Amino acid sequence: MDEARPLLIERHGIDGRPHTVFAADTDAQARQPGESFLQGHGHGAHVMRERSSRGKDMTAPTIQPWPRIASRHGEDLHVFRPRWDMVQNPRTRAQMERVVCETPDWVNVVAFTPERELVMIRQYRFGTERVELEIPGGLIDPGETPESSAVRELEEETGYAAARWTSLGSVAPNPAYQDNRCWHFLAEGAVPAGDQDLDPGEDIAVEVMSTEQVMEAIRSGAISHALCITALSHVLDLRSQ
Repeated sequence: MDEARPLLIERHGIDGRPHTVFAADTDAQARQPGESFLQGHGHGAHVMRERSSRGKDMTAPTIQPWPRIASRHGEDLHVFRPRWDMVQNPRTRAQMERVVCETPDWVNVVAFTPERELVMIRQYRFGTERVELEIPGGLIDPGETPESSAVRELEEETGYAAARWTSLGSVAPNPAYQDNRCWHFLAEGAVPAGDQDLDPGEDIAVEVMSTEQVMEAIRSGAISHALCITALSHVLDLRSQ
């Protein structure tokens, strides 16, 4: 584990530590388990109270779902299928068409070796037209659970298998027009267990990096995949020095 920028390990009990510990968090040990950095310092709550006292009514407006009146589908393109929904704006009552990409759920894996190094991959991405540095991941196949998919993707893409698995939750990749979730998993004790098992359309190189190397890659832009950074942010302290 990198001493200068430690892992955020309370949330998932990594290494058995009971509290969240930040690099600059000097009184973390005084907080109760599950208490956040802002809760421990009281700063966030103070700001919220101070701001609310300046206005007469801080009640947020209630935003209603937009009723779907009709839908039509486009061609199934494997990675997504377009759907056009006729919806109604509850504020204006106006009807309009909006596009949704029906997309399978995804999974990605933050994999640590027993030496607390990260198992990373490099592969060419057609969208950015460059080789990207990422964490392992992929599509969840029909009939798979997110966790079983994570186990499979780690083994297929890297040849590594992990002893312990922890869910880091899921995020919506793009709520504006995608309907899927991306599930994040922490894999600990990852060791080589065999050869890669790549699809004909894959060409992936495996690389083991220290936590400091990964954080520097994020800071420099060498890691730019938003969902990879989201997953890593659950485990690494990515705040600027």
